[in-house]
Amino acid sequence: MTIRVIIVDDQAMVRAGFAALLAAQSDIDVVGEAPNGKLGVEVSRSTHPDVVLMDVRMPEMDGLAAARAVLNPPPGVVHLPKVLMLTTFDVDDYVYEALRAGASGFLLKDAPPADLISAVRVVASGEALLAPSVTRRLIADFAKQRQAPRQDQSLRLNGLTPRETEVLVLIARGLSNQEIAERLVLAEQTVKTHIGRVLNKLDLRDRAQAVIFSYESGLVTPGEQ
Repeated sequence: MTIRVIIVDDQAMVRAGFAALLAAQSDIDVVGEAPNGKLGVEVSRSTHPDVVLMDVRMPEMDGLAAARAVLNPPPGVVHLPKVLMLTTFDVDDYVYEALRAGASGFLLKDAPPADLISAVRVVASGEALLAPSVTRRLIADFAKQRQAPRQDQSLRLNGLTPRETEVLVLIARGLSNQEIAERLVLAEQTVKTHIGRVLNKLDLRDRAQAVIFSYESGLVTPGEQ
């Protein structure tokens, strides 16, 4: 199955470079480009991509506003692509807010070409793209700014079983499915099943939102290992 991708970035050379790299892959098809967030939303709604590569800082409409528009469309718009944020900095408040809005992860614009290709495939498959070390730093930095856990988030934790809560904690600490399986002495497929139930019970879109939820609910606190 071919992965349909659009590239939204205000730098023409970046768009061209990414497009050439991705189009060279047999399983990826670049179906559109846009130089700003406003046009990016329009292109997304007309081309129905599987993945939107979205730059964070752009004129007219920045990547955060565009990601929100794409991921929370008006009534009648049913297509919901995955959004992968592109950023120059690995710690960025725009990226954090984009993850809260439902983006599936972020990628540094100077990442190796192989990482970009892999990122598109990972996000298209339904996984979140959050490098463990960056995940902990990014979320913890912003969690520290919050005054207290959100009560409404904390109450939602009551619906989880002890094992599901344990899995959620390990997700928040940046462990992969394989690492969680090894830590809890479970089969990796069992871990995937637990994660699916956690996301369903908490009404979360993906792993990225699960990480943020864990911090905002107070389940995990900054600095914990």
